[in-house]
Amino acid sequence: MISTVLHKADFDSMETRYRTRFFNSLTGMKSANLIGTRDESGHTNLAIFSSAVHVGANPPLIGLIVRPQTVPRHTFQNILETGWFTVNHVTRTFYREAHRTSARYAEGESEFARCGLTEQYGELHPAPYVKESVVKLGLRHLEDHYIKTNGTILVIGQVLEIMVPEALIGPDGYVDIEAAGSLAVSGLDSYHLTERLERLPYAKADEEDPGA
Repeated sequence: MISTVLHKADFDSMETRYRTRFFNSLTGMKSANLIGTRDESGHTNLAIFSSAVHVGANPPLIGLIVRPQTVPRHTFQNILETGWFTVNHVTRTFYREAHRTSARYAEGESEFARCGLTEQYGELHPAPYVKESVVKLGLRHLEDHYIKTNGTILVIGQVLEIMVPEALIGPDGYVDIEAAGSLAVSGLDSYHLTERLERLPYAKADEEDPGA
């Protein structure tokens, strides 16, 4: 396979949508999650994100990248209003419905109803979970970090509630997301099943390669 070498001049000449797809897919597989929120008036919102990242375990923190506020971003607005949001793993049973949440709906119009998904609530906070999801996290909004280079915002939330089948949690604390059916996404619209190759032991410098 012959490699193509590209430089900044090539990037700058790319058509806008081509450039977006190209660079969004370069980082490889990412988690596919639906972010559930509700505004102060009780209107629910649901949006698919591929930018959820682990920030820390003590306290448990997750970050989301929110696009520049050049147009109304209902998810971010709702997080600021109520201080809560949920992260819901997307599975193969509803990934098409999840993808439809990326369409632009009018403010106050719920993606739950438009995309055929079901609201679910815990006792701790007002943000809606996705009932169809297997692994669900409830987060309290902590802080935001503005990225001045491109106007995006890193939103940090603390995990305060988790809904996950007990059978998916291993004796060492490992959560088996493959058994949960959680999907990965590449680019903006390509959804993938996962296949575990192996779980490796904690690496130590004075030990030989376990695969040697």
